[in-house]
Amino acid sequence: MGKNRKPKDEGEKKNTSLRLSGKMLKALKIRAIEEETSVQKIVEKLIGQYLDQPREPKA
Repeated sequence: MGKNRKPKDEGEKKNTSLRLSGKMLKALKIRAIEEETSVQKIVEKLIGQYLDQPREPKA
């Protein structure tokens, strides 16, 4: 795979938005800087982990 090619399963990125408290967003941005990453990458990683978990049975 070439340097600039994305994995096939990743596909085109789409925009979305979410609402966070100012305090949480600030902490997230600081953490991203400290870890030399981006807020987007952190959110993508966390969502991926969530989606990899089996679904909880409905009550």
